[in-house]
Amino acid sequence: MAALLEPPPPFLNQLLPPNSNSTRPLPYNLRLGRPTNPLNHPTLLAATTPCCSAATSKQPIPKLPDPVPEAALVRTRDRRRVVRLAWEKLVRWSRTWRSKTKTDVLERTNKVVVLGGGSFATAMASHVANRKSQMEVSILVRDAQVCQSINSNQCNRKYFPEHKLPENIIATTDAKAALLGADYCFHAVPVQFSSSFLEGIAEHVYPGLPFISVSKGLELNTLRTMSQIIPQALKNPRQPFIALSGPSFALELMNKLPTAMVVASKDKKLANAAQQLLACDYLRISTSSDVVGVEVAGALKNVLAIAAGIVDGMNLGNNCKTALVAQGCSEIRWLAMKMGAKPATITGLSGIGDIMLTCFVNLSRNRTVGVRLGSGEQLDDILSSMNQVAEGVSTAGAVIALAQKYKVKMPVLTAVARIIDNELTPKKAVLELMSLPQVEEV
Repeated sequence: MAALLEPPPPFLNQLLPPNSNSTRPLPYNLRLGRPTNPLNHPTLLAATTPCCSAATSKQPIPKLPDPVPEAALVRTRDRRRVVRLAWEKLVRWSRTWRSKTKTDVLERTNKVVVLGGGSFATAMASHVANRKSQMEVSILVRDAQVCQSINSNQCNRKYFPEHKLPENIIATTDAKAALLGADYCFHAVPVQFSSSFLEGIAEHVYPGLPFISVSKGLELNTLRTMSQIIPQALKNPRQPFIALSGPSFALELMNKLPTAMVVASKDKKLANAAQQLLACDYLRISTSSDVVGVEVAGALKNVLAIAAGIVDGMNLGNNCKTALVAQGCSEIRWLAMKMGAKPATITGLSGIGDIMLTCFVNLSRNRTVGVRLGSGEQLDDILSSMNQVAEGVSTAGAVIALAQKYKVKMPVLTAVARIIDNELTPKKAVLELMSLPQVEEV
């Protein structure tokens, strides 16, 4: 014990603060509050290392980084504290907001009907059915085999053979039975077939039944959106309407992966009701009053996805694809704003969000069409081999008609329409687009 109380040897003096009376046998870094690594001090290393061979002593001594200055440590602690406080404030705000969230819409809803038996219709039916086990979810389908598959095996083998559907889902081909007593109706029929389909079931639709449309596109001959098609086909201009859109693949919704979407309605109470019905721990639902912006962005992004796919099919690289998609986003913004949309909608989930998903991810049907077109396949062969509808193919022509109506130049989307009409090859379209005048970005 006496040895431990002796003063430090002379070679340690340079490591101790001036006028230090420390009796520690090992040097201590008083600024940082932790032992100093002797490897950073050759004198200390030589004095404290046992006798070693000559060969070992000739080896270079590793140099460790100097300790972090105290000022830098203080700044790091302050930064972390600011981040932590900001996060805690956000969490408190979120909890307060959630405590005020109403659930009466879900409690009052006893039946929901889904029109269509495709992939997104099935995913939406499954999601709503999982929200409340006592709720009846009826899927109105045309295909008798799909109907039998759902009712016998609780599975839509055509689109989701590995996913079991909730027990409270019932499929039917009878429109009257499906719509009887429904509180909400999800419309998932492709846009080009919606008008004739709705006219056929109009007599069974209650005038106050809210329609939540997940169909995206423009009717080719009339240039109508779903907010115009549904009330006109049902002969009820006051039919409640909600547009549901955003970056969402049916498969990921079925797998309950985190997703965010937007419900848009001119009736704020109706949008809030749809939000209550759909929102859960893995599906965020924002509300909007900009029906035009949500619908136009949802329709035009399918055409832009074909263009992005063509670039991939031609192996033109990421620079080219990103420039093309950026130009396409501008074209969509120009047209949507001329039609009365809000700029914030185009830069939000239903605009840029949906565009990014559709243009850059392999699961996109429209992008797949573009990839195959860019690879040299014929459009008819591509469409005949697909078991789902790529809305961008039929929407492209309608987009150009709208552009002419509102006097908006849309070179990228126009090029897609010409390729689809077989009036332009993908290679020539790229050359023409790259030859456009060099202008100021707007």
